[in-house]
Amino acid sequence: MDLKTAAWEEQLRQSRILRPPGLLVYTSNVVVGGVVQGLKNAGLMNAGKFQNQYWRSATVRNRWWLALAAVGVLALAAGAQDKDSFTPMPLDAGFGKLDLSDPAMPPEEIIKKFAAKESEFQEALNHYTYRRMARVQTIDDDTHKVDGEWYQVDDVTFDPSGRRMEKTVYAPESSLQRVMMSPSDLQDIQKGYPFVLTTEEIAQYNTKYVGKQKVDEVNCYVFDVGPKQIEKNKRYFLGRIWVDSTDLQIVVTNGRMVPDDTRKNSEDLHPPFMTWRQQIDGHYWFPVYTKGEGILHFQGGSYSMANDVHMRDTIKYTDYKRFGSTIKLIYDGQDITQNGQQQQSQPTKQAQPPAKPQK
Repeated sequence: MDLKTAAWEEQLRQSRILRPPGLLVYTSNVVVGGVVQGLKNAGLMNAGKFQNQYWRSATVRNRWWLALAAVGVLALAAGAQDKDSFTPMPLDAGFGKLDLSDPAMPPEEIIKKFAAKESEFQEALNHYTYRRMARVQTIDDDTHKVDGEWYQVDDVTFDPSGRRMEKTVYAPESSLQRVMMSPSDLQDIQKGYPFVLTTEEIAQYNTKYVGKQKVDEVNCYVFDVGPKQIEKNKRYFLGRIWVDSTDLQIVVTNGRMVPDDTRKNSEDLHPPFMTWRQQIDGHYWFPVYTKGEGILHFQGGSYSMANDVHMRDTIKYTDYKRFGSTIKLIYDGQDITQNGQQQQSQPTKQAQPPAKPQK
């Protein structure tokens, strides 16, 4: 199956299983590395070389016999991507009943307008500094305790010339033993999890209207989103988004980043994740929290055996501040720069996120 067909099949499958029962086990995103040190100590290989060659793999599996029929359906659909399947993060009680009726505005018009608002938001975000705290953990399922962690704090800011940059302010040595981070992990943390669907990018996606749904107190349009075609060395979002029906901006994202690599000795599979946004400046919804959790199933390779690893990923985005005083902020076609400066000069109570982040 070619990549275009595989992406479309995956999108169709994802839309059928978007809201799973609570007993499902979910995939997460890191790479096998437990055998590296042992092989290095034995003088059998160069651990650094192995680390560059061996990336992650995972397969969603349901361990509950009561859900055996559902597993069969997933297994059949998974054949489209080399036995790879996934289930998005479960929805909490803040999500109301999904209304499947048609919206008052044609879906194509909604898509056009929210993509334009996302472009405005991306431009505004490019002029904000903020702090990102990313944590990746492995969990021992026998003790239910964390047995390894990668943690990094970065300030997304500007250099003296005004160019965008990221500065790592805290990065203790990783204690991950059973897994290790891959380049695509870092790419997803930086750009994938805070997903923005702009006018410039929306042509790359199939965007299907699903219905209307209330998220806490926010009325939303719901869309399924997936790449039309997957190009080499590019990452895409596959999943579902909730768009504020008033502000026409994304407030919740639920899915994962694709593509995945399931080749032997090159396995690299990524987790479902959920990102919540919050209205920070009175105009735009900014990412504030991302969570992903699940079981990685490693199929093994030339230097390792099959293995399951429970992963938990959390990313927090804080301390949003607008940079400089010569920037124009455009909202709904209006220059709100002065208004934004006044709001920033006075402490304000932030609006609650549209959905309560899971602890």
